[in-house]
Amino acid sequence: MKTFTLVVGASYGLISVILGAFGAHALKKVISVDKLASFETGVKYQMYSALFLLIVGYVLKFETPSEKWISILMIAGTFIFSVSIYLLAFSEVAAIPSKAIGPITPLGGLLMIISWAMLIFYFVKNKV
Repeated sequence: MKTFTLVVGASYGLISVILGAFGAHALKKVISVDKLASFETGVKYQMYSALFLLIVGYVLKFETPSEKWISILMIAGTFIFSVSIYLLAFSEVAAIPSKAIGPITPLGGLLMIISWAMLIFYFVKNKV
C-alpha cells in the first residue's frame, strides 16, 4: 500500500503539471473563462492531493486499516473530484451531460475531507 500510495501521488503530480500547462496554453481558446477557472481548480486540488499522498506515503506505516483508508479515500476522492471537474469544464465543447456529472464532484470532495480528518486523528492519536 505504501508503494501504491507513493506511485499514485507522483502520478497525480505529473498529471496535474501536464494538465496545468495544457489549461494555460491550449484551453484558453476552447472553453470559457469560467470553465477554465473550474479546470484550474481541479488541477490545484489534484496537486494538493499529490503532495498529501507523497507525505502520507512516507509518514504512515500502513499497518492498520485506518492508515490504509487515509490513502484510499484521498486517491478515490481526488480522482472523483478532479476528473468530474475536468469533464464539467468540457461539458459545452464535448456535449457532456453536466447534470449527471455535477452531483459527483461533492462526493469526491467529501472523501478528501474525510481523509484529511482521519490523518488529523492519526496524528493526535499517535502523538506524531
